[in-house]
Amino acid sequence: MTPDDNLLSVNNLQIHFPALDGQTVRAVDGVSFEVGRGETLGIVGESGSGKSVTALSVMRLLPAPPARFAGGEIHWAPGGGQQTVDLLKLPESQIRKLRGAEIAMIFQEPMTSLNPVFRCGDQITEAIRLHRKISRTEAKDLTINLFERVQLPDPARVFRAYPHEISGGQKQRVMLAMSISCQPALLIADEPTTALDVTVQKSILELLAALRAETGMSMLFISHDLGVVSEVADRVAVMFRGKIVETGPVADVFKNPQHPYTRGLVACRPSLTRRLHRLPTVADFLENRGFEARAVSENEANERKSLIYGGRQTADSPWESGQHPFSTQPVLKVQNLTVRFPAKKNWLGQPTEWLRAVDDVSFEVHPGETFGIVGESGSGKTTLGRAIARLAEADAGHIFYKNTDLTTLHDAEMRPLRRDIQIIFQDPFSSLNPRMSIGEAIVEPMKLHELHGSDAARREQAIQILETVQLSPDHFGRLPHALSGGQRQRACIARALTLEPKLLVCDEIVSALDVSVQAAVLNLLMDLREKLGLTYLFISHDLSVVKQVCDRVMVLHRGKIEELGFPDALFSSPQTEYVRQLIAAVPGQGER
Repeated sequence: MTPDDNLLSVNNLQIHFPALDGQTVRAVDGVSFEVGRGETLGIVGESGSGKSVTALSVMRLLPAPPARFAGGEIHWAPGGGQQTVDLLKLPESQIRKLRGAEIAMIFQEPMTSLNPVFRCGDQITEAIRLHRKISRTEAKDLTINLFERVQLPDPARVFRAYPHEISGGQKQRVMLAMSISCQPALLIADEPTTALDVTVQKSILELLAALRAETGMSMLFISHDLGVVSEVADRVAVMFRGKIVETGPVADVFKNPQHPYTRGLVACRPSLTRRLHRLPTVADFLENRGFEARAVSENEANERKSLIYGGRQTADSPWESGQHPFSTQPVLKVQNLTVRFPAKKNWLGQPTEWLRAVDDVSFEVHPGETFGIVGESGSGKTTLGRAIARLAEADAGHIFYKNTDLTTLHDAEMRPLRRDIQIIFQDPFSSLNPRMSIGEAIVEPMKLHELHGSDAARREQAIQILETVQLSPDHFGRLPHALSGGQRQRACIARALTLEPKLLVCDEIVSALDVSVQAAVLNLLMDLREKLGLTYLFISHDLSVVKQVCDRVMVLHRGKIEELGFPDALFSSPQTEYVRQLIAAVPGQGER
């Protein structure tokens, strides 16, 4: 590719931030790359690698201070490539004309990107009229056409709707419509599908590919998900600690990575095609630990089935269909469980219509088992987990923990059993009190249940638990904001372990983590299962993660059980069309 073919050229970009200790953080440290006309460049890396800061610098959206541009250039060539401008030197008035019109951006979280007090349609028409001299009526017609173009159902309704009245996937499509409303030459997509279900994610990626083919626009696609990048990008740049450590065509980089960091990123992704005893992490490659991934053999898988479910697998065994000759008593038995929420209310506030979030669901979980619950947003999996932990009340059915029906217990009767059933939530930051140290958060449940006799004994126990989840005693006195995302999630796991539970409900606990941190947390969960004899209810929308850690899997769809069985059989030979579509939507599986 010649320089004239480049739409965007970033040369030796350096962006610094001040640290609390007076030092300087080199968030972007000498980064250089180009985006060709009609090309999609993927930038991958973990949180803190500098990829989002780089993207925001192209849009000149970084507040300075605290950001300081210590060096480098960002050349923009909107015409034939002969004349370029350095975006870092343009006055704010000219940059404002470029934003949206020539360079547009889709942000990671559409809910925070859309103004909650304005209707969706008004926000698009405002962007259009800012750059194009057309009437309000013409802008409305164009907006509805854009909504049709991005395949929003009932565009007229979405035009009138507020952001909270549409789904996450629909909000992301509204953001996409806004970003292409002025036909930009470059679209910067910063983690645009991270929070979406795999089927919605697939539709957004297909839509981006179609728009790129139709308009010829270039894309800078930023993600920590290598599977997603492999599906949309022509070339990829791998960022690590503010630097680009490897770049090249996507197929070459992902199939034959050269840098240890890239090799680690590729290796630590769970796969739908195999299960490993332990997932490798980036640190294994950076520190040259000589880690060798070892797949779980068929004999080893059968031994674990015998250990959990009893019996011996034979050629006539019904196990592969999901029906098991159980010889162990279940630790949890859910029978015909239904949980409803009011969908509509009359003017008196009384429900007139109900939504069945969980609809007549029955299953069993056995001691030492990791039971996976998967499904898209709205499938009822989180509501089911909360109902089992008695954080949501059931409308019908029974939940037996051992031989006790939890649905019949009053709060006072339930309190002793809360020691046995603990829940770990998806977002570790909002799960921890920002004003309470990690140690205080771990000690508090012990105080409530009057365990270990004294504060000194509780502190000692808390430090032991921190070491169990691979945190140091130094973390005892730290506040949540002083920990990384992976460390906060480990702290939440530690807090759940303080009461020595028998059943842990894990609700999307790795969905917000980078792939390497995710691998470390999954390894930790498997270690704790063997060490402490835990039983897990593992809720996730990530089929690859479920395949790695779960003994059995239940797929929920609109509150009902779609399929239930062993991961190998369920993922290789799904029995229903819905499950087949879920598996087909997993990105990057063809690259493994």
